[in-house]
Amino acid sequence: MKTLTPRHALWLSVSAALATIAMKAGAWKLTGSVGYLSDALESLVNLVGATFALWMVSLARAPADDSHPYGHGKAEYFSAALEGTLIFLAALAIIVAAAERLLHPRELGHLGPGTALSVMASLVNYGVARVLFRVGRVHRSLALEADARHLMTDVWTTAGVVIGVGLANASGWGWLDPLVAAAVALNILREGWHLMRRSVDGLMDRALEPQRIAEIEAALRPFAQEGCTFANLRTRAAGAMQFAHVDLRVPGHWSVAHAHDLADAVEAAVARTGTTLSTHVEPMEAPSDVPPGET
Repeated sequence: MKTLTPRHALWLSVSAALATIAMKAGAWKLTGSVGYLSDALESLVNLVGATFALWMVSLARAPADDSHPYGHGKAEYFSAALEGTLIFLAALAIIVAAAERLLHPRELGHLGPGTALSVMASLVNYGVARVLFRVGRVHRSLALEADARHLMTDVWTTAGVVIGVGLANASGWGWLDPLVAAAVALNILREGWHLMRRSVDGLMDRALEPQRIAEIEAALRPFAQEGCTFANLRTRAAGAMQFAHVDLRVPGHWSVAHAHDLADAVEAAVARTGTTLSTHVEPMEAPSDVPPGET
């Protein structure tokens, strides 16, 4: 099956968010459960996050221009940061609702249809999350990965809410429902923190993962046989785009043309790993060590 583009995957996420909001709001109306209300609020966050991610992914893939010569890839980090912020706000709203229900308990009702709606919504989220994970890996998209992780958190959250509501109904302990809702809020906060940290790391030009750096080093290694060496390898990511810089040290008696041709070959080899490399050519020897009359 042909892999979806990031934009298509996020349109799927937006559609799923609209569907799950309707289903989870229905579950809340039928049961009166604050746990199901917390689930519906998180789906609303999913919708806002997926819509903003769609915008940022489109911007991130815009070509480089005079104002942004390295492209717009970092726009994806703003998507993860916004989604993390929305998650925090949703968690606070859930905690307030749970506290109100603890102070003013209310009997739950119509658990069968409401639970069925919530489980159906969870299955939709699970399926979309798997698609987002797959497309995100193929296109190295943090925005898609963040949306997928949030949806998977939603899946486990729904499982917890269903269990909590079921226990509250079976035992008659109404306080279990808001207690589970509060636990849901804490889980949401954890995911929000994870997304915020990832977005900050990206904006601060965090180095690539060790596996990616190892791939770059493996691409450079064969060129050492040409009589050159490499030093000061530095890497960074800008959304789906990956960049690296390395000092290419060549014998001082090489011609400029020879060094330039080698630099082009090195950059092309690293480009095949998915990373844009820039090289800085410098002589191995100090200028005084270069034989007279040679450049």
